[in-house]
Amino acid sequence: MRKQNIAETLPLQGLPVQKEKIGNNELKALGINDVEILVNFSRVANGLLKHNVMPKPEILANLEALIDDPMPYALKKGGKFKNLAEDVIALRKEGKFVKQERSNFKLKEEIVDFPVWGLENIEVGALAQMRTAIQLPIAVAGALMPDAHQGYGLPIGGVLATTANTIIPFAVGVDIACRMCLSIFDLPAEAIDTETDKLKNILMDNTYFGMGCTTKSYFDSSLFDSKTWGETKIIRSLKDKAYAQLGTSGTGNHFVEWGELDIAEGALTEIPAGKYLALLSHSGSRGFGGSVADYYSRIAMTKTKLPAEAKHLAWLDLDKDEGQEYWIAMNLAGEYASANHHEIHNKIARALGVNPISMIENHHNFAWKEQLADGTEVMVHRKGATPAGEGVLGIIPGSMS
Repeated sequence: MRKQNIAETLPLQGLPVQKEKIGNNELKALGINDVEILVNFSRVANGLLKHNVMPKPEILANLEALIDDPMPYALKKGGKFKNLAEDVIALRKEGKFVKQERSNFKLKEEIVDFPVWGLENIEVGALAQMRTAIQLPIAVAGALMPDAHQGYGLPIGGVLATTANTIIPFAVGVDIACRMCLSIFDLPAEAIDTETDKLKNILMDNTYFGMGCTTKSYFDSSLFDSKTWGETKIIRSLKDKAYAQLGTSGTGNHFVEWGELDIAEGALTEIPAGKYLALLSHSGSRGFGGSVADYYSRIAMTKTKLPAEAKHLAWLDLDKDEGQEYWIAMNLAGEYASANHHEIHNKIARALGVNPISMIENHHNFAWKEQLADGTEVMVHRKGATPAGEGVLGIIPGSMS
């Protein structure tokens, strides 16, 4: 239970924040090559981004869906993409901006049932993306969480099990190993009210936000002694960036905040019931994970040609070099994201002068090798979805917006 969000009042720290932008290369990747069309798409997309109408992934996902089928957007009164959709329809009547067909692999014709929680509140785009994902020839099973919304390829809040030797970079997510971390302190929750200034200052002195932000002092940088940083060319090229960003949170819906944790009787065997001061953080693998995701997603889409509506669900084969390289990089990004949270929590605990009595953490953008109930080995992709195995503790914040 969160009582007060002190972090919401804090200014961004670190390097100056760069304004996010949708570049021409990202639009060209959607199949937009005509200069005039590119200008129109860029104007609309960056206008929506500038005025915070919707986040970048959602804008690109809508543009991709519009290019595939502009009619629903053209018919929507007052829709943000209505004019673009009408332009696309008009151009296609003239034989221009023709929809690109691209597929070496066909989707399954039959859509296998998958569980959906909170169906009445899930947007149509997210459902459509999940149905497409479950039609992949490598798909084994899937599920959609109640907070699901549209993203790249697999919806955020989507879970997809594929054959054991395949992995989908965009189903893991752009921010590989984005995760939650909770530190519980044996201090009264009332400290939020009685020690507000102290707690606020500790956050301000030990957290760093902003695109490209870095730190210069470290609590524990031993992860960088790992030989894995020399495994592949792409990992080696990103080591310095990762080191500079250790202990930072980035931008978007990432946060570090104090809160009140109310533990019910018997909920945590090692901690008595009661109300405790707690620290909660949400962030991922920073520029390292983002660069890995971008690099291998492009390789996947080059090697695995799928119909347009499924192109961001292109997979890599773990029996081939690029699949093994991504697997190594993804797992290293997971270790790095964990170390990143620990760096933040350790610095704050040191400033507070009290060590936490317990820490709970989990990825929610990752892929795991698992077995289904019948023993089938699969690769389970969870994108914005928290593992919930028996006896596994996890954190699902009430809101990450």
